[in-house]
Amino acid sequence: MVSIVMPAFNAEKTIAASIESVIAQTYMDWELIIIDDGSKDSTPQLILDAVERDKRIQGITFEHNKGIAAARNTGIKKAKGEWIAFLDSDDLWTEDKLKKQLCFAETENAIISYTSTAYINEAGEKSNYILQAKPMLNYRQLLRKNIMSCSSVIIRREKMIDFPKGDMHEDYAVWLQIVKKAGQAHGLDEPLLIYRQSSSSWSGNRVKSAKMIFNTYCAVGFNRITSLVLTFLYAIHSVSKRLKIKRGWV
Repeated sequence: MVSIVMPAFNAEKTIAASIESVIAQTYMDWELIIIDDGSKDSTPQLILDAVERDKRIQGITFEHNKGIAAARNTGIKKAKGEWIAFLDSDDLWTEDKLKKQLCFAETENAIISYTSTAYINEAGEKSNYILQAKPMLNYRQLLRKNIMSCSSVIIRREKMIDFPKGDMHEDYAVWLQIVKKAGQAHGLDEPLLIYRQSSSSWSGNRVKSAKMIFNTYCAVGFNRITSLVLTFLYAIHSVSKRLKIKRGWV
């Protein structure tokens, strides 16, 4: 069984579609754990509707916002599956995502696996750009750029670790630690994840983003100088990727 962890905060515009993309999976042995992180909109009711609709779905409610790391960690602790998958409440899966990726991961005897990523904007328009997965992604490659979109990743439950809290990219910190220990991540080069690129992510503070990357490298054990160098290399990739995604809508 696959345990799917979905944190949600004020996600009323997108969460129904995200949940539907799970229910539509051709692989049916899953549980979906949705963690409402103190939402103030109609997200709690939409989660309740989903729970009532499908017995494989369960909801957990935080009275106050605790952050995405706390939400994911709570979901992981409730997980019963052999595999843990992640899906953010604004992203989508193709209907064969779990079936294809589980078959791939079992065949490769993978500890951690991810897929290529397609992109849509808030209007649902699809970019021509695809972030391609590498068949074998080692630790050194991952240090320079994170091509493991969180909503594409599946991990064997016994190898999962907690997401760190703080002003950082907590998913990237986890992938780095797991891949370093495992030796590599196995990538399925098919765009089975559809990532929703919001307008806020385009206009976000670049200084803040760089600080979060810097803090991520520090959190996994690098000194400040090395973290600065790695942040610079990461920024080059990030700018290049954003330009390619934008051009894909032209």
